[in-house]
Amino acid sequence: MKGEILIVDDDNAHLSMLRTVLRGWGYQTVEAEDGEDAISEVRDKPFDCILMDVRMANIGGIEALHEIKSINPSIPIIIMTAYTSVDTAVQAMKLGAYDYLTKPLNFDELQLTLERSLAHLELSRENKSLKQRLTSNDSLDSIIGSSKLITELKEMIQAIAPSDATVLILGESGTGKELIAKAIHECSNRNEKPLVSVNCAALTDSLLESEMFGHEKGAFTGADKRRDGRFMQANKGTIFLDEVGEVPLPMQAKLLRAIQEREIQRVGSDAVLHADVRIIAATNKNLNEDVESGRFREDLYYRLNVVTLEVPSLSERSDDITILAKYFLGKLREKNRKSIIDFSPSAMDCLTRYAWPGNIRELENAIERAVVLCNGNYITERELPPSVTASLDDKDSNNDKLHKMAGLPLGEIEKEAIIQTLQKTSGNKTEAAKLLNITRTTLNNKIKKYLITEYSHFIRFGREISLFLHRL
Repeated sequence: MKGEILIVDDDNAHLSMLRTVLRGWGYQTVEAEDGEDAISEVRDKPFDCILMDVRMANIGGIEALHEIKSINPSIPIIIMTAYTSVDTAVQAMKLGAYDYLTKPLNFDELQLTLERSLAHLELSRENKSLKQRLTSNDSLDSIIGSSKLITELKEMIQAIAPSDATVLILGESGTGKELIAKAIHECSNRNEKPLVSVNCAALTDSLLESEMFGHEKGAFTGADKRRDGRFMQANKGTIFLDEVGEVPLPMQAKLLRAIQEREIQRVGSDAVLHADVRIIAATNKNLNEDVESGRFREDLYYRLNVVTLEVPSLSERSDDITILAKYFLGKLREKNRKSIIDFSPSAMDCLTRYAWPGNIRELENAIERAVVLCNGNYITERELPPSVTASLDDKDSNNDKLHKMAGLPLGEIEKEAIIQTLQKTSGNKTEAAKLLNITRTTLNNKIKKYLITEYSHFIRFGREISLFLHRL
């Protein structure tokens, strides 16, 4: 089949004739008797072309053209009319009509126009596909890393991006959740429309509704003009609700309606507006726990949690630390006009062995500090933050202790473990027994066995210190 054509005409005889002709040429056809039916058909199905009359009952061709183009801008629409009018032709072309034919139709002209419109549509689709692939590659390339977890995340993004499914991104602070949201949008069919971000944690309760949905002039003090909210700004595109777990309960009900119905109301207005947006939300909170405690609506949670993406922490993808460090070095040395070549082996060892509780954001900040402080060709551990190098020193100290204990009798190791634990608990035997995973009676027996009598002074002293501090 050559393609599927929607024929729109309130003249049944003309409609039937066109159906017969087009099917004879190898096209599939669907028929609609007015503009309202045509709009409904377009909402349900992506046609290859529309052949539509201008003069129809209810909704005419020009009005329907405007609405159809807002639903599917790429679809070619050929306008037909028995009333030759330059003004109508110009109006139709301005609204996005592909071409304009007069009745009675010249079938050779009709066939040629249809073939040209379908060729134009195919070219548009190829260009869009190419652009999308290029954009998709660029967006995914911005997610730095080659670890198994990151590779799987990129594959998931590619799989879900073309749909309009709501996405919930979970991850610790600093893991790059907004970057993931941007990649989903750029890889989607909405990438030519805006991606609008809302930091739900940064807005006060009173401002959040206005920011989300907009407001009318005079709705509150300072509202000197009508303003569209983020949902309408993102119309036809994507809205990213960052830190969605921070939305207060009263606002959650209104957000639920917006997500569920894609309908909003400006503050101070009774008018209902339709917002065609894709929802992407992110949080570092455990929403399951918040639902159980009543801090987050269960129905909103399930509306958001259609597709879940879990962004791994940097400690879970430690294989990527070297790649990320070199990426940030390249970016930041250019920004700071430095000629740094690389990291010294000891500096890179520090970076790869540190836990990075602040994730990628902490790593980038650490690299920026090092770049600013470095005066040579190589970043050394001296330019790294003390928290990074101190952690390494602690690990080395622990390793030294383990090396020293190697070869000792088990009894000596056990004795040392008991002494260290009692020191940690300031002589509290009950707490020490818990940490050692033994009973208090067993602990007392081992203290006697290993003659840890010299420790009793420390125990009493530790208790005295604790009591003194408590009284203060």
